[in-house]
Amino acid sequence: MKENMNSTHSTSLHDPYRALRFRDFRLLIIGTFITTFGEQMLTVAIGWELYDRTGSALALGGVGLVQVLPVILLTLPAGHIADRFNRKRIVLISQLILVAGALGLAALSFTHGPLVLIYGCLFIMGAAAAFGGPASSALMAQTVPEQIFENAATWGSSAWQLAEVVGPASGGFIIALFHGAALVYGLSASTALIFGILLLLLHEKQQVVVTHEKTTLRSLLEGVNFLRQAQVLLAAITLDLFAVLLGGAMTLLPIFAKDILHVGPAGLGWLRAAPSIGAVSVAAFLAHRPPFKRAGPTLLLAVAGFGLATIVFGLSYSFWLSLLMLFLMGGFDTISVVIRSTLLLTQTPGGMRGRISAINSLFVSASNQLGGFESGLVAQLFGPLISVVSGGIGTVLVVLAVSLLWPEMRRLRTLSEVKSEQAELVDAS
Repeated sequence: MKENMNSTHSTSLHDPYRALRFRDFRLLIIGTFITTFGEQMLTVAIGWELYDRTGSALALGGVGLVQVLPVILLTLPAGHIADRFNRKRIVLISQLILVAGALGLAALSFTHGPLVLIYGCLFIMGAAAAFGGPASSALMAQTVPEQIFENAATWGSSAWQLAEVVGPASGGFIIALFHGAALVYGLSASTALIFGILLLLLHEKQQVVVTHEKTTLRSLLEGVNFLRQAQVLLAAITLDLFAVLLGGAMTLLPIFAKDILHVGPAGLGWLRAAPSIGAVSVAAFLAHRPPFKRAGPTLLLAVAGFGLATIVFGLSYSFWLSLLMLFLMGGFDTISVVIRSTLLLTQTPGGMRGRISAINSLFVSASNQLGGFESGLVAQLFGPLISVVSGGIGTVLVVLAVSLLWPEMRRLRTLSEVKSEQAELVDAS
């Protein structure tokens, strides 16, 4: 009886809105929502315009390739800069570059400019994201206390996913209404500008900066060396990399919308939004529940569920069944994102968060963008159905491999369980 009373008392003390009570965190996630809303509208517009102009699945895959190249090239220096200089300023500069890139796409769309210039704008925007992503992720830790990082990660994911609900649907609706994508690009530029203004209002905590550290190859690789020792964190990031690399079907949605499901640009918007609707629903549930008690097994099952839903989506010719599978994919993905994001915040020393976030950004971008290129290439050679179904099967196999290679993940309970072990690693280094 006493044990039950303690459990009830602990549950009653859980505040699902704790992170939202901090002003700087509210400003950050509002800005995240607004700029992600613009980015998702832009993503829908790029996919629809390129496929409409070329009819090529490979052209869609090229979008992912051209955006991930600067991330691959700039990840290590971007993470080092995020740990050496003011992170808010870095994010602000990256947003201004995104404004310029989106305006360039608007001009090219309005004038039917050459595709090479479109890819050039995307490359520049990818370079801005390479620097802004790690700095923004690390900046979150400067807006809330450490003990509520999991709650902050859940609400941060919710804001991002909510933008992915309304962003794609809005983008598809605007394209259908105005018969073009130029306006969407212009609106995307304005959202990046608004985020920049909100950043100016932040009064974040002082970040840990090692000012005497020289920029050397060793300092650039310090985050890599840390991850090699942090087995649970490495397993979580690796799982996400290969699962999304093989299981991504989002790049091919214009093909499914136009040629398989026959629902047009408005239907494409809803297909793009369905995963985020599932993600927001699951994120709201996670925010109102206590912290994970079996985080490792939960992560493995969530990624396996993502792969199975991908397989069913690839085999579906029903618009409603496809929406349901995308809904489930978004829900499973959110569980993975919250667990991985919380591990990144809690298990990484403050003075190294920029470098670890940069490596994570590389993994995420590589899995999303290279996965998009892989999906486009396989679809061009064998068709979209084989591309999506084989990717889903590959995702399930990756889960099995990770569970065997990293048994620590199967045994992981709470997300703070490995905190002391990570501290020992830092002290040893």
